[in-house]
Amino acid sequence: MPLLPLRRLLCPTLFALSAFTTLSTLPAQAQTPGNDNDKDSASATWDLTELYPTVAAWDAERQRLLQDFDSLAQFRGTLGVSGEQLHTALQRVSDLYRDAVRVYVYTSLQQDEDLRVTAAQERAQLAEALLAKFSQATAWIDPEIVAVGEVRIRQFIADTPTLAPFRHRLDDTLRQASHTLGSEAEQALSYFAQSLDAPGNLYSIIANSDIPFPTLTLANGESVRLDSQGYERLRSSPDRDLRKQVFDTFWNKWLEYRNSIGMVLNSHLQAQVAQTRAHKYQSMLERELFAYNLPPAVYQTLVTEVNNSLPTLQRYFTLRARMLGVEQLHYYDIYPPLVSLDRQFDLDTSKAITLDAMGILGQDWVARQRAAMDQRWMHVYPQQGKRSGAYMQGGAYDVHPYLLLNHNNDYASLSTLAHEWGHAMHTLYAKDAQPFETADYATFIAEIPSTSLELILLEYMKEHAQTKNEKLFYLGSALENLRGTFFRQTMFAEFELQLYQAAERGEALSGERISQLYLALLKHYHGSDAGVVQIDDLYANEWMFVPHFYYNMYVYQYATSLTAGTALYEKIVQEGAAGVENFKNLLRAGGSDYPYELLRNAGVDLATPAPYQAVVRRMNAIMDEMEALLATPFDGNVSTPTPTSAARGSASCANVSDFSQSAYFLDGAGLGSEGFENYPDDLKCFTENAALCEHFAGEEPYDAQRQAEITSALEKYCRAAQALSVTLKQKYAGDAAISKTLTACDAGVLTVCSDFK
Repeated sequence: MPLLPLRRLLCPTLFALSAFTTLSTLPAQAQTPGNDNDKDSASATWDLTELYPTVAAWDAERQRLLQDFDSLAQFRGTLGVSGEQLHTALQRVSDLYRDAVRVYVYTSLQQDEDLRVTAAQERAQLAEALLAKFSQATAWIDPEIVAVGEVRIRQFIADTPTLAPFRHRLDDTLRQASHTLGSEAEQALSYFAQSLDAPGNLYSIIANSDIPFPTLTLANGESVRLDSQGYERLRSSPDRDLRKQVFDTFWNKWLEYRNSIGMVLNSHLQAQVAQTRAHKYQSMLERELFAYNLPPAVYQTLVTEVNNSLPTLQRYFTLRARMLGVEQLHYYDIYPPLVSLDRQFDLDTSKAITLDAMGILGQDWVARQRAAMDQRWMHVYPQQGKRSGAYMQGGAYDVHPYLLLNHNNDYASLSTLAHEWGHAMHTLYAKDAQPFETADYATFIAEIPSTSLELILLEYMKEHAQTKNEKLFYLGSALENLRGTFFRQTMFAEFELQLYQAAERGEALSGERISQLYLALLKHYHGSDAGVVQIDDLYANEWMFVPHFYYNMYVYQYATSLTAGTALYEKIVQEGAAGVENFKNLLRAGGSDYPYELLRNAGVDLATPAPYQAVVRRMNAIMDEMEALLATPFDGNVSTPTPTSAARGSASCANVSDFSQSAYFLDGAGLGSEGFENYPDDLKCFTENAALCEHFAGEEPYDAQRQAEITSALEKYCRAAQALSVTLKQKYAGDAAISKTLTACDAGVLTVCSDFK
């Protein structure tokens, strides 16, 4: 996600902050020495000296701005004198805001490196206080523009060429006239700007710094702190028992803080409802849609189409249960990949793959992204106290975007890298084409390039998959992306709207009540009553883990962005160069028009059902492709899928996850798989190890790391198959059918076994 515009992060309904004061997002240069894969290398961290060389320099700039804000009072009462005078005032406001945002960006990034550092927290508070003072110093501007009147303002625009960069913001201010209070009222509200941000700040400190998360000791002896980073890593474990332990431990710890975090979130909701009513909106939803001039049909159509498509989501869960080899899917079975992928994606590899995938956007794009990636713009690896998740911060218009990652060398990290660089490239293209005043793109547009790059990467990986197993992995990742973005974010949006509606009705919202609302939606989306996914009541505390609920109706825009990104990607594929140019033009537009209009100009109308229905068709098509692959018998040219998690059979099967590969082995050996479900568990274990042994024996060692992985797998599965063969021949000596299966290894069907006798 991109870090939200400051007028939304710091002052969630910042009508007190002039419509011309926008956070934009754009570039400069830095240097990258060393090996990017070294977590301790400077190249794996961002260089904040490009913002300010020292903390002292930052503080000197902050102090200067505090004094310069007072100079804005000289323009009060003069905005209606002439177009030139209006331009002079607005340009001064814009210049000061541009500098103030840079001050904020520096402290925000520095604080997120380690949220435990008190000094960094204090500097961030000073930066927020600076912006709060700016909102107070400019609170009179919108009311005065409205008072001057639409006719006169539009005449100024027509007669004064220098007002061109402010045209859209002026239009937006006039559009919001009915929700703009008098200057005295707006001034009074501006004094609350910093306090309105307090709940979100408090939540961030509790969630990332203050909760004493427990430590789990894994079977291999490794100790893992179960904070957000540890949870996100271990919830994908192939060990089902460990996943359940992780879920239960993690959410029980959050449960201890449910009352407190419930109070924090309720404080945020109440503050937003108060702001909504103060500015004469009927509801929070109306306010947030009106802020970007979005038709209500956009939100309504999204929610309607997603709910109509829940059978598709639940079809995915059924397929997931089948591929994981479990009879009843539980909520802790949602995250592990459907098949294993024995590949690591360190930073250098992730960058190289991403750049190669982006070739579809043209070599000019690739060259520019490569040059940017070679700079010190990223903070790459997890560390204790670091902010969780990932974002792009592009607010320093005169420098460049910064990217926070928590790279774990897996495919999810590769995909996140592509996603965040989608934001960064959007920022770079917008800065090139737009002045500061119109470079800041709306949230509604912000997630489109990022989701488009994720989709481009996914299609690239699928097309370059070397084995059936790898192709299934990427197809499974595509399904998980659709679940997590199209369905899950819409579920979040419904949940958030329910919270605001409850607050608007004056209902009490304790942590327990919030969990009840969340659990009902969770069960509805996951088909719990129909037995599709079983969800324990404890997991209703998941809402506490989501910081986006402090961002005011942000989450639905992930789903709309994925929808639009899918449509734009299809245009790229179908139209070639014209589709690419259409995509780039959307990026270049920045915030020069209302986001709905920019997207319609690009050929996508999110107020209609068609784009959402196309996403659902794509999801069903992916599942069709996966089911066809799963039905294809092993032919010696592609590998068979290696599942990652399932119920285990006997104790001797500890090194395999389930028995879904045995059918391929038996059919390939000419033994037939009919009746396999009736085999004893230890015989199933033998055939599974034999199948995996054969699979890895046919794999290509394309580099040293892959050679080591193959050697390790052969040692693991082939030795197990051979040992079981010897033991089971004695046990089942009188069973001709079983003996025939057991002799398959010695008969040469699994010739590689001879190397491990």
